[in-house]
Amino acid sequence: MSIALSKGSAISLSKEAPGLRSVSAGLGWDPRATTGYEFDLDASLLGLGTNGRAYSDQWFVFYGNLSSPDGSVQHTGDERSGAAEGDDETINVDLAALPPEIDRLVFVASIHEAQARGQNFGQVQNAYIRMVDNESGRELARYDLTEDYSTETALIFGELARNGSDWQFRATGQGTSGGLAQVITSFGLQVG
Repeated sequence: MSIALSKGSAISLSKEAPGLRSVSAGLGWDPRATTGYEFDLDASLLGLGTNGRAYSDQWFVFYGNLSSPDGSVQHTGDERSGAAEGDDETINVDLAALPPEIDRLVFVASIHEAQARGQNFGQVQNAYIRMVDNESGRELARYDLTEDYSTETALIFGELARNGSDWQFRATGQGTSGGLAQVITSFGLQVG
């Protein structure tokens, strides 16, 4: 049975699934209102070191860089409409293969060209992130976005953090009106 998380709450995935080796972060959403443009939400991941900063540019995994340098993180590709059943975009993480320098993984959803299209997360409904044990296929935790993010164009949905041999998932729900660029620069990367 999956654990439903609220904003700011956390769960030990290792306790929920002893011996957990690999997870998928599934992100889903449905456009609620339109400005005439199609909604294109994008899932991405930042691999952080112990200093809380992005470990390197290569640890920014998104539709333009589908894999971490060592292959332990794999993005399955860009879903442009949100019309798919179930998860719209998925990021797979081989926890056992993650290098020890990577202390935390941050999962982000952003609206492509949000400013130009006049779009924000207030126009999105049924948004969620869920963590799935890849071996059993069991959903371990789920965070359904319930707040109205009417000015935000990017959201840090959740974080997967290492605590010794334990992996904890925290529902973050932190939005920004500066889009994906604001999120990645806040973790020390340059927008190029």
